[in-house]
Amino acid sequence: MSGQRRSPVTRPTIREVAEAAGVSRSTASRAMSGNGYAAPEVRERVRAVAKELGYVVDATARSLKQRTSRSVGVLVSDLRNVFYAELASGIGQEARAHGRTLVLVDLHGDSTGEIDAAEALVASRVSGVIATPVTRGLSEYLTRIGVPLIEVDRRFDADGTDAVVVDNRAAARDTTSRLLAAGHRRIALLIDETEWTTGDERQRGYLDALAAERIRPDESLVVQAGWDAGEAAAAAHHLLSLPNRPTAVFAANNVLTEGTWRAAAELGLRIPEDVSVVGFDDAPWMSMVRPGVSTRQQDAGALGATALRALLERIDTPDAPVRTLVLPTSFLDRGSIAPPAV
Repeated sequence: MSGQRRSPVTRPTIREVAEAAGVSRSTASRAMSGNGYAAPEVRERVRAVAKELGYVVDATARSLKQRTSRSVGVLVSDLRNVFYAELASGIGQEARAHGRTLVLVDLHGDSTGEIDAAEALVASRVSGVIATPVTRGLSEYLTRIGVPLIEVDRRFDADGTDAVVVDNRAAARDTTSRLLAAGHRRIALLIDETEWTTGDERQRGYLDALAAERIRPDESLVVQAGWDAGEAAAAAHHLLSLPNRPTAVFAANNVLTEGTWRAAAELGLRIPEDVSVVGFDDAPWMSMVRPGVSTRQQDAGALGATALRALLERIDTPDAPVRTLVLPTSFLDRGSIAPPAV
């Protein structure tokens, strides 16, 4: 019947569980929490009754009472990017293994909301925060109020905050060297930014590889294009339309790689016969096109899992020395590199 109001649903309480199991409220509480003694048969009976009634422990109320929290704050730049989605998934899987829950905030590409997002996490009484930071302000704010932070993927406060990263400089140097080994000398670098450690270190690695071969860098071949696929495609289209176009492009993140691939297709350029393309970070589409896209792979899930473990260690030992954990990368050769056309 339309317009009929539904009766409010009330959650079962620990008192109701205790009455149904025939034990005291304190015994039922110990049986559910695992803190304090409860005979094995009593614990099993209480938990069976709780499951039947649909009772779950109120984690928020428990954290208020114990002044501790089992939740972890996660602040990521943009879940539309597969890298950040896999990073968050790695954090979540490791959190479940340690009996932790996540409070996730996605900036959705809006870096101006970072501190507001951090304040929302603190208001949720998280025990610590894992973030892909976009400013140094995040570590300054959380340090000031005593909330542990793990910076992941990039660093802004190497001296005062733990971090989990990859060696972007070495990875970019090796990736560029593969293009040089194939005979390329006009290698373009499509970069997102150089204000963050990721972009800065990847550009330095590219320049390192050129210097090792005594190749003078051409500033016109180093182009910043942000994190937008359309902007990346436009920048790559410009590069590949130059009269003396580059024979290879190193696109320094997965969005830039997508833009480069689109631009080459729009211009009718064959990969790798007309232009070689390598990326940084993997994405599902890169193995679905032909040829596949050769790329530098970092295990985003492992970065997330390692960050969660590092946060728990920091919570347990708040006075331990600050450290940066560096994870390895690997190169996936899918056939998008070939010698330059004569």
